[in-house]
Amino acid sequence: MSENTTGPWVKEIRIDFDGCTGCKSCMKACFVDVIRWDDKNKRPVVAYPEDCVWCLACECACPEQVIEVVPNIPAPLRSSY
Repeated sequence: MSENTTGPWVKEIRIDFDGCTGCKSCMKACFVDVIRWDDKNKRPVVAYPEDCVWCLACECACPEQVIEVVPNIPAPLRSSY
C-alpha cells in the first residue's frame, strides 16, 4: 500500500500494489501527471501528489479498483434530513 501527502484538495492517494495488475490505466487517465510509471518495479507511483486536483479519473480508470483518492475536507459534510 502506498500513501502520499498531497496538496489542498486531496489528503492522500492510496494504491494497493497487491491488487494492481500493472495495466497503466491510472497513469494514462491522469491528465496532470500525478501518477507516473516506475519501470524498475513495473508499477504506478504517485510522483507529484501536490498537483492532484481530485478529479478521480485514476480511480475510475482502474479496472481492479485498487486506487483510492482521499479528499481533504476541512469540516464534516452535513447529512440530509
